[in-house]
Amino acid sequence: MAKRHKINIKLILFLTVLLVTIIIVVEGAVNRMFPLKYEEYVYKYSYEYGLDPYLVFSIIKAESSFNPNATSHKNARGLMQVTDDTALWIAEMMGIKDFEIESLYDPETNIKFGCWLLNNLKGQFNDDDLVIASYNAGGGKVNSWLKDSRYSKTGETLNKIPYKETDIYVKKVKNYYTIYKMLYDKDE
Repeated sequence: MAKRHKINIKLILFLTVLLVTIIIVVEGAVNRMFPLKYEEYVYKYSYEYGLDPYLVFSIIKAESSFNPNATSHKNARGLMQVTDDTALWIAEMMGIKDFEIESLYDPETNIKFGCWLLNNLKGQFNDDDLVIASYNAGGGKVNSWLKDSRYSKTGETLNKIPYKETDIYVKKVKNYYTIYKMLYDKDE
């Protein structure tokens, strides 16, 4: 009986060590999939512009998967995929005189511009889904959808997003946001 008891204890210890190892490996993999890269800039500009940093991380994950050199087929550049025209407008609004498009590949500049834009959209739309949709499709487009009864019953929220890409984008960012909050927000 004592021998059987020793085997059960060894088995329990082995299974405990195995379970802890699996948890550590899985947690490490998830943290690599949902990193806090460029956190110094994300936190700095999120707080400066009154944004939830986990939303900013989620948008970066969706836009470029944290590749500061990413360029889309529409010439959106950098981590937050800011387009040339939008960047020039932001630079003008911020009073930046010698802005060069290539600086969108600089993580700090890109995150600063992306956060500024999110804050601007937040001022237009009092709804995170609308802010996310307008980051992807543009504020003018979202405003036109809000005025169209096929997409909005109230004129304040969207019942349907007519652009499939934008609909998928909003869902993706919201899913990423949920994961970031679960992984890193220890206050909840």
